[in-house]
Amino acid sequence: MGMLTKLLTAPLLPMRLVTWAAQRAVDRANEEYYDPAPVYSALAELERGLRDGEIDQDTFDSQEDQLLDRLDEIVKFRQNQL
Repeated sequence: MGMLTKLLTAPLLPMRLVTWAAQRAVDRANEEYYDPAPVYSALAELERGLRDGEIDQDTFDSQEDQLLDRLDEIVKFRQNQL
């Protein structure tokens, strides 16, 4: 970049910094939201609850379906990111 270009685009620097920071926040939020680890933990806890008799089979099936749907959503998102 030439000196003239730097001078002419200097007023846009704060907007670029805000855009950059916002994009980093969005990226971090996506990393957390689409992290499969909490879903796997919830599945393990759900199975433990069924095994220990804390929940019945119907509750287990319903919650397991929700968690597996969430895992499908995560996999699809991650495949689209590649």
